[in-house]
Amino acid sequence: QTVRWHIELQPWASPTPSLNYEALRFLKYISTSQISCEHTNLNSLKGYSGTAKKPWSICLDERFSLIHRIRSKQCRLYSLGLGNDDNQFELSMANSGCEVHRFDPSIKSAHIQEGRHLWYHRLSIDWRDPNPAIAAHKLHSNTKKLGTVLNEFGHQKIDVLKADVESAEWKILENLILEDVVEQIGQLVFEVHIHWPGFEVSGNDSTVVRYWYSLLRELELKDFKLFHTYKDLSKPQMFLKKEAFNASSCYTLSWVNTRWK
Repeated sequence: QTVRWHIELQPWASPTPSLNYEALRFLKYISTSQISCEHTNLNSLKGYSGTAKKPWSICLDERFSLIHRIRSKQCRLYSLGLGNDDNQFELSMANSGCEVHRFDPSIKSAHIQEGRHLWYHRLSIDWRDPNPAIAAHKLHSNTKKLGTVLNEFGHQKIDVLKADVESAEWKILENLILEDVVEQIGQLVFEVHIHWPGFEVSGNDSTVVRYWYSLLRELELKDFKLFHTYKDLSKPQMFLKKEAFNASSCYTLSWVNTRWK
C-alpha cells in the first residue's frame, strides 16, 4: 500500500473556481444528513446527568455497534480538546461504563485518572510527527499523531472520537484519512470552524472551501455517513471572515462508520 501525502481533491463546483459555488456546495453538504439516526440522545443512557452545553450527538441505534458496546461496557471514547471546560459529554460516557481518554495539552500533569473510567492526558493530537531534531523543544514534546497514541496505548479501535480543537480539526482529519487511522474509528463528532481556513490550510478562499469539501467526501468514501449537524448560533455568523451565506462560524458534525455494524 502506497503512502498518500494528499487527499483527492473534488472537481470544482463550477466551470471556473468561484467562492460562491464552493461555499453553497459545502454548506449544503454539511447540513444534509446522509443517514437517519433515531437515537442520538445521551439521556437514554444509565448514569447520564445534566446537559452538555453543546449537543455532542452520537448514534445509539441498535443497528450500529456503539449502543451494544456501551451496554457490554466495552466502549472507548477519545476526546481531543484545548482547555475546554465543558466535559459533561466525557463524564456521561464514563458514567455509562465507557473507557474515556481526554487529550488536552493544558492538563497539569502527564496522566491523571479520575474515577474508574476517565483518564486525562497532557497531549495534543497532531497531524505530523515531531522532527526528532526538535523533539526536545517544549512545543513538540507532548504532541503526537493519533495513530502513534493508539499504538502506544495498545488500542486497536476507538468507538467515538470527539474533537473540539479550535481549527486544527481539518488537518487532524486529513491525517486520519491519509494514514488510514479513520478506519479504526466507529463514530466521529467534530466541531468544525469555518471563520478562517484553519491551521496550516493555505490557498485562496475558493481553494480552501474545495479542500474542506473534498476532505468530507473522502470520509464518505470510507463509509462514514453524516447523521447530525448542529449549527452554533451563539458563535459569530462568519464564513471565511465574511458575514455571508447565512453561515455560522462553527458547526458540530456527527458521522457513523457504517462498516461498524
